[in-house]
Amino acid sequence: MSISPKIKALDPAFAIPGGDLVVECENFRVDHDAGISVLVGGVEAFISAASESRVLCRVPDGIERQQTEVVLDCGGIRSAPAAITIGREVVSGMHIVANPAIDPTTDELIVTRSGGRGQELPATLFRVGKDGEVTEIPVSVMNPTGIAFDGEGTMYVTNRAAGELYAIDKFGDLRTVADGLGIATGVALGEDGAIYVGDRSGTVRRVSRSGRTEVFAIIEPSVAAYHLAFGPDGRLYVTAPGLSSHDSVRFVDTDGLDDVFARGFGRPQGIAFDRAGQLYAVACYRGRHGIVRISADGLTIKHFVAGNNIVGLCFTRNGDMIVATNDSAYSIPCGIFGTLLT
Repeated sequence: MSISPKIKALDPAFAIPGGDLVVECENFRVDHDAGISVLVGGVEAFISAASESRVLCRVPDGIERQQTEVVLDCGGIRSAPAAITIGREVVSGMHIVANPAIDPTTDELIVTRSGGRGQELPATLFRVGKDGEVTEIPVSVMNPTGIAFDGEGTMYVTNRAAGELYAIDKFGDLRTVADGLGIATGVALGEDGAIYVGDRSGTVRRVSRSGRTEVFAIIEPSVAAYHLAFGPDGRLYVTAPGLSSHDSVRFVDTDGLDDVFARGFGRPQGIAFDRAGQLYAVACYRGRHGIVRISADGLTIKHFVAGNNIVGLCFTRNGDMIVATNDSAYSIPCGIFGTLLT
């Protein structure tokens, strides 16, 4: 009598289409004559590697339900299903460079169509409503990159071409807060009320609400963008993707001194904290792309979302994770709550 394959675990349990999923299993007989397959939400997935105990497959497009199942099939003998959650695309046709953001006053998602550096596009900032409607934010910002909100709904946006930081108030009025910020990319708001801006050429600057600017820290330059997030410990965490496969997530203390928090990543990008103090980072880790979760001590790193071409993430008020690729954003109901705005 043939023994049914058994799924022991999925790594990770969240994914977007195109992500590489590891299925830890038993009794998966790799018999190509009899036929083998992995079904995700009833759709056959491409298998890139397989053994009796481990299958690596790619999450297919066309999955209808977010809460769905993975099933192994060996010559018509199927495993019991294992649960997986697939991200739902909420917007496409964008050009996202860093983390998206949630407007705390409306709960709307803010995304960018940034364009190439120095490229002028007719519309660059957009709101995505809960009903999925996408509307243009009617302000002129070239190459918007980093986005952050304060608790009153003022949005801070960097322009990496001009090296400027803008503020857009809840009425839609735009003003320039500071200029001369280099290749301004990541932005984060500190508990001291200042805005911190990452220049990908190697500088983090502290900008007061009135526009006074000072150098806060000097770090390794990046080939793409700086990504910033303040942790619950008050330290500023930074990723700066380089050409190494062993890049680090770094932190900067209140005196501007930086050190390594966690290492071993390929091109780490967007970062965000949950309320438990765990850090989520977009990165390639151990050969697989997606989002990893890093423990508060930086020692435990686990894949959390499988996906390719991801650049950033943020959390909604109800605990969904928004995952942003170069051109799209997906919503994943994972029950994780991000750091509260102050």
